[in-house]
Amino acid sequence: MILTADDYAAIRLTLKLASVTTVLLLTLCTPLAWWLAHTRSRWRGPIGAVVALPLVLPPTVIGFYLLVTMGPNGPVGQLTQALGLSTLPFTFPGLVIGSLVYSLPFTVQPLQRAFESLGTRPMEAAASLGAGPLDRFFTVALPLARPGFITAAVLTFAHTVGEFGVVLMLGGNIPGVTRVVSVQIYDHVEAMEYAHAHWLAGGMVVFSFLVLLALHLLQPREERRA
Repeated sequence: MILTADDYAAIRLTLKLASVTTVLLLTLCTPLAWWLAHTRSRWRGPIGAVVALPLVLPPTVIGFYLLVTMGPNGPVGQLTQALGLSTLPFTFPGLVIGSLVYSLPFTVQPLQRAFESLGTRPMEAAASLGAGPLDRFFTVALPLARPGFITAAVLTFAHTVGEFGVVLMLGGNIPGVTRVVSVQIYDHVEAMEYAHAHWLAGGMVVFSFLVLLALHLLQPREERRA
């Protein structure tokens, strides 16, 4: 059974969504993870809990509240309309925002653990040599936290590829715009096109296995280098 043109379009859109989400989350979450790893603020617990919420909330709940927030009557929707822009639900940028929220803990937590495992000695040694805070962060902390960045990138990408509830609630099912692989599989099953569904679902199983295998093989090697 050969994949259809819609299947290939869904695969391309899924890979695009996962790539954009991974790059944005790694950029945005690095300072947050660093702060969570080192702060003694009383806000550390509440903020850490907010970051971890997508791990326990049903995806449809996240999608629903994002839909309400970014819809025509929500605060974000009213803001975008006031700026002369369209609302974000049922668009690719809307999917990106939903993916950022849904995959947030899969980026923050590996980075936070990596930063916590560094301890204080490397940064203190760099400071004793005259390195400033930013210099210490970029030349010492980031290279030593490389295993955490690899784990965060792989998990975030894979988790975004497997999204269903959030993307269906927030993006609907628009071919070439918001229809990702998980929604395409759902469409095939609804249409009783089980052969097509098997090809896509089987591809997801293989992809997930390869992701876990890559993490298993890469982590010990990166830990030894660190």
